[in-house]
Amino acid sequence: MRIAVDVMGGDHGCGVIIAGVKRALEEQKDICIIYLVGNKADIHAALPQRGFRDHRVRVIHSTEVVEMEDKPVVALRKKKDSSIARAAELVAEGKADALISLGNTGGIFAAGTFKIGRIAGVDRGCIATVIPRHENEFVLLDAGANVECKPFHLAQFAVMGNVYSREILKRKNPRVGILSNGTEDSKGNDLTLEAFKLCQKLDLNFIGNVEGHDLFKDHVDVVVCDGFVGNIVLKTAESLAVAMFSMLKRELMHTTQRKLGAYLAKGAFQTIRRRMDPEVYGGAPMLGFNGLVFKSHASARERAVTSAIRVTVDAVKNQINQTIARDIAAANKKLAVGPENA
Repeated sequence: MRIAVDVMGGDHGCGVIIAGVKRALEEQKDICIIYLVGNKADIHAALPQRGFRDHRVRVIHSTEVVEMEDKPVVALRKKKDSSIARAAELVAEGKADALISLGNTGGIFAAGTFKIGRIAGVDRGCIATVIPRHENEFVLLDAGANVECKPFHLAQFAVMGNVYSREILKRKNPRVGILSNGTEDSKGNDLTLEAFKLCQKLDLNFIGNVEGHDLFKDHVDVVVCDGFVGNIVLKTAESLAVAMFSMLKRELMHTTQRKLGAYLAKGAFQTIRRRMDPEVYGGAPMLGFNGLVFKSHASARERAVTSAIRVTVDAVKNQINQTIARDIAAANKKLAVGPENA
């Protein structure tokens, strides 16, 4: 297994990313080559600082970086020697099975679209985000890549999310739902109403519409929506979790009695914090491309990078792309409609 890591996109410098790669290589024996893509001088300076010597490492030099404020497609076209572009080219050329980056989300998605290319039959790639709840997780897609979608796109997102939930999260028969403003078949806008009809035709455990309050009740495993709605849901959930922990901490420190109760419940709070910790998940896969593309948070630290590599290795081992290609081909036949007239 070969993985290309863009080491230039994170907020904390390439050294933190390299430390995460070092830890992942110690744990993941299935990796035969890992490419560190970025400025060669910076990489070679960081390697000895982390005590990093591994025969599986290859350094690929690049002179440019797609910055967070760059317009993705324009930057990819103008910055041909960017670390994201070079990492994507390794996948496109068959030298790497997967790409991991902490950089500009749009830039990574553009690299997947224009350099790596989509799986045959997939009209649009998407961002799938795994969101934890009480006992398990659900997959939300699209989480921000496609602001405007057609019903056909949502149906394909449902297929790809179903594959990811089944193969990676090990749900035997994932429950797939369309995020709407009511559970009734008649609720929703034109997009969700038409996507509902398409999903009914597919070989999925399609449960129909789901509402926002269903997401954290273990009612659904794959939540489908356009990227505009998905990104709002994701960021709202993230900020709410932070706010709840902050309010709880403040209230528990109010009195001595509450402090004592907090001390006695310390183990429970730590368990919840670990369950909600985004570094455990490492980031989000971008599904639908000819090679796995994984986006990690720009603010990610060593542990998150290690988690991203672990999840990527798992996805490659489980042949996610091959399964998506097979299921998308079957779905397109059932729908008997192409993306050009969906």
